Amino acid sequence: VQLVESGGGLVQPGGSLRLSCAASGFTFSRFAMNWYRQAPGQAREFIAGITSAGGSTYSTDSIKGRFLISRDTAKNTVFLQMNSLKPDDTAVYYCNARTRTNDYWGQGTRVTVSS
Repeated sequence: VQLVESGGGLVQPGGSLRLSCAASGFTFSRFAMNWYRQAPGQAREFIAGITSAGGSTYSTDSIKGRFLISRDTAKNTVFLQMNSLKPDDTAVYYCNARTRTNDYWGQGTRVTVSS
């Protein structure tokens, strides 16, 4: 099982980034996919999720209207489009794949929002 995040980096406040998470080694279409983040000195927190069929998405208030989660089942990939980035969005972003009995994590990709 592998989840490989990419797309992180340094961006100025107000800028955009698109994170990708490429999945392999399991049946991607059966898993809900989530994005979490962990800011320096803080606990890891859930920020967005999408159901296995992609019919429903969920997000925390802190990112509503700025970030959008989506998935491409044909490519076994989940995305996080991040717009209007703020310094408070600085964190390591983690991809998670989950069913009732399985829980997989990627290694994370670092996002730094700074001028």
